[in-house]
Amino acid sequence: MKLIDLSHPLFDGMPVYPGAESPHFEAVATVGQDGYAEKRITFFSHTGTHLDAPSHILARGLSLDRLPVDHFAGSASVLDFSSDSRLSIEVDDLIPYRYLIESSDFILIHTGWSRHWGRASYHTGYPVLSVNAADWICGFGLKGLGVDAISVDPPQATGLPVHRRLLEHRMILVENLNRLQDLPQSGVTFFAFPLRIQDGDGSPVRAVAMI
Repeated sequence: MKLIDLSHPLFDGMPVYPGAESPHFEAVATVGQDGYAEKRITFFSHTGTHLDAPSHILARGLSLDRLPVDHFAGSASVLDFSSDSRLSIEVDDLIPYRYLIESSDFILIHTGWSRHWGRASYHTGYPVLSVNAADWICGFGLKGLGVDAISVDPPQATGLPVHRRLLEHRMILVENLNRLQDLPQSGVTFFAFPLRIQDGDGSPVRAVAMI
């Protein structure tokens, strides 16, 4: 068994979605002065490697605390589009992976975009599912989908249509994954456990793959 950490670290000044605030870590106690260490942490719920619950977009969508804990773990397949220059992943691009998708709880879309992490180029130009491809994916009863990019929708999208279609089918979305290039295509168990926030619309996660 091998565990691979798929998460970006959280720290002051880290990359965040344009317009969002960077997390802030403040030492409120130290071992030297107080005999123990403790930090006050302030961050948006969609900071770093994080999970979107259906309630992120849908007024009546399930929040984090209303999803069963087994919804955050399961078998996964990696769909590799890292060698392509396309902006949109279409149904025809996914059909060759159909047998993998059918046998998985999660699909992880490897675009290679994590190589831009920390640069302005990370926020634009990343490949995403087309709306038709998202609709097609919804037919497989997946628990969720993960990407190594900042969003499952392009930055100019109005109404976040890909988010909406996937979340309407109770899928969770994990964004800002890292190291998908280190995973095999199949034989992966994926874990992305959020904080159990009451009425939570999202949460940073420690995403891990077990091979």
